[in-house]
Amino acid sequence: MPTTSEHWIRVRAAIAGEPLEVPPVSLWRHFPEADQQAGSLAAATLAWQRRFDFDFVKFMPPGDYPVIAWGGESEYRGNPSGTRTVTRYPVVEPEDWGRIRPLPVDRGPLGTIVESLRLVATELGGAVPVLQTIFSPLTVAFKLSAGRVVQDLVEHPARVAEALAAIATTMRALVRASLDAGAHGIFFATQCATADVLAAAAYAQWGRPWDLEVLAEASGAPIVLLHLHGLQPHFDLVLDYPVNVLNWHDRRTRPTLREGAQRSGRCVAGGLDETTIAERDPAAVAAEARDALAQLGGRHLMVTPGCVIPITTPEANIEAAVRAVRTGEPVG
Repeated sequence: MPTTSEHWIRVRAAIAGEPLEVPPVSLWRHFPEADQQAGSLAAATLAWQRRFDFDFVKFMPPGDYPVIAWGGESEYRGNPSGTRTVTRYPVVEPEDWGRIRPLPVDRGPLGTIVESLRLVATELGGAVPVLQTIFSPLTVAFKLSAGRVVQDLVEHPARVAEALAAIATTMRALVRASLDAGAHGIFFATQCATADVLAAAAYAQWGRPWDLEVLAEASGAPIVLLHLHGLQPHFDLVLDYPVNVLNWHDRRTRPTLREGAQRSGRCVAGGLDETTIAERDPAAVAAEARDALAQLGGRHLMVTPGCVIPITTPEANIEAAVRAVRTGEPVG
């Protein structure tokens, strides 16, 4: 496996905090017209990577894949973010948590995701790191229930706990299958470790233990990236997680990239505002990327969006971000 490419050199140096003239850069989006089949999702992912030559691939299965895997339904209705609309949730009543059991990951929707990633990793031949998207167990429960899990944690904790155990078992299996299929790590996303969803104490009780269980399956992987979704992230609650890269909405909330790197002592990924990148002109996007470089002097940094970018983002804006990082122009 050719892990000495310039992409790997950049990624490894960023994680280690070594000085870099050109730190890693990557952006990601959904592929709503292609992400229901392994072959079409792989083709769209490879075309995206070949178009922009990112330093790592954040593999993008549909964001509702847990919902579909556990028996829900969704359809794409033109959302500019590329996300699908759920039309039937697996959990509607408290009793429905009892139907959430461990799933196989070698067939069905989860098998499709693993196979698609395998196709991408095989084609890239290891020259570019590939990260599988893994949702935290509590995030999966949130998705399965349209958020009612927050209420049920209080009113029906035993039922939710049983479901979380089943979800964690499945997500651990998905991590292992993805690594076996050629992934070089995971993009572990939690959408509940934020005060706009749960208080810190509640997340410490109901989110953290299952997070750590799933993350343990990725132990030894070269890249384990934690994404904190939400505008009031419980940043300090996850500082001892076994991850080597942190990503959050740094342009929309605290901490800043510099503060996040200082508080965590780890590589941080961010600098680009995913909520404005589609509307701003290329010069503004480039300036934002250069500001990210200036905050950290190129160390312990991957230039990325704080979350998925809209599918309407002009290619010129994506090119501007990549070019700003790679041209070596003065920062600041």
